[in-house]
Amino acid sequence: MGLKVVLACSLIASTTAFLATPAAPAALRGKQAISQRLTPSLGLRSPLLPAKLSASRSTATGALGLSAKVKAEYVWIGGRGGGGDDYRSKTRILDKMPKTVDELPLWNYDGSSTGQAPGEDSEVYLKPAFMCPDPMRSGDSILVLCEMLNPDMTPIPTNTRTAAAKIFEGHEAEEPWFGIEQEYTLFQDGVPLGWPKSTARPFGETSPLYQFGYPGPQGPYYCAVGYDVSFGRNIMEEHLDVCLAAGLEIGGTNGEVMPGQWEYQVGPCVGIDAGDQLHMSRYLLHRVCEDNGIVCSFDPKPIPGNWNGAGCHTNFSTKKMREDGGLAAITAACDAYGVNHEKHIKLYGAGNERRLTGDCETNSIDSFKYGVADRGASIRIPRFTDADGKGYLEDRRPASNMDPYVVTALIFDTGVLKGDTKAFDNIPSL
Repeated sequence: MGLKVVLACSLIASTTAFLATPAAPAALRGKQAISQRLTPSLGLRSPLLPAKLSASRSTATGALGLSAKVKAEYVWIGGRGGGGDDYRSKTRILDKMPKTVDELPLWNYDGSSTGQAPGEDSEVYLKPAFMCPDPMRSGDSILVLCEMLNPDMTPIPTNTRTAAAKIFEGHEAEEPWFGIEQEYTLFQDGVPLGWPKSTARPFGETSPLYQFGYPGPQGPYYCAVGYDVSFGRNIMEEHLDVCLAAGLEIGGTNGEVMPGQWEYQVGPCVGIDAGDQLHMSRYLLHRVCEDNGIVCSFDPKPIPGNWNGAGCHTNFSTKKMREDGGLAAITAACDAYGVNHEKHIKLYGAGNERRLTGDCETNSIDSFKYGVADRGASIRIPRFTDADGKGYLEDRRPASNMDPYVVTALIFDTGVLKGDTKAFDNIPSL
């Protein structure tokens, strides 16, 4: 669409530099046919996948003379809501590869087994909304993210996508870009990786062999390299590979402040696509962890005390914010977020009060402030944005278990539109 991306050079050193990539978001580069995006063979292994991963899932379909069917994994959000810990999926075999998501058939599932429908009226419809290659399977395979609908085609309570899409609808000219920083913690046998019965180095002791097990104070683990300071890199690498193979807009990844904690970034994405891609990336993370005997947690404060929690910082800009003089639009949005702070906090993730304490790079959940380069603020304005007078803002309040449909729609509605939506007032599990 010929959009000019600002801050491309100046933000390279920023932790959110992925927002300033030279290429515009996929949704703005022109809609490509799905057959062009799903790799030439429409689901065959991408060269991005490591040989071990590809070989472990390969099948001798041709040698067995099996028919060239398409495996479509329908994915939806279960009864616990869109916080990342309840994805469900099942496989449907198709006769041919769909060119667009609209060609995919409706399906249904037993909502009484997911906490989303009573037993006497248990069928919930699955309406395909987003599709991408399935990197977890060989052959012609796709992942299909679905909306959950009642028989009358209205959304069930845990379907937040429908309401979010309506908020974005009709405002395409605003070009809302989102970059989401998803933090997560890897567990095995009930404890985070790198915790007791581990090889964590006891920093601060006179000898590195003094006490192995309980990790020393945070500081040495952020973006660290080494067997005694980095835990779960194999999961991170495999997840990165499968997300890239699926065609998701992954901007980067890094080790986080707490042992066993990692982050990856999704974006830049436009409008509802940000929620679709984050949900699909979370689903793939769970699949990778499942294969490796690891549990992924999106709890916002997995370890109490002086340890960083897990957030889902959401970076946001509009076309106006990215153009000359855009800082005025950014500060106006920040002022609106302050007025609506309580409304947002209620919808920014369960248990967020354990994380937003005013310590460990957070502002207190009970107050609101924004500032330049301030990681203790509710909203951070990057220093380069302030200097250039245009760019983006970072909402640091969302918890790692936030629903991306709700959060992105709220940020857009409050910061750009009238800020009066009540679409999410009665959402369960938030």
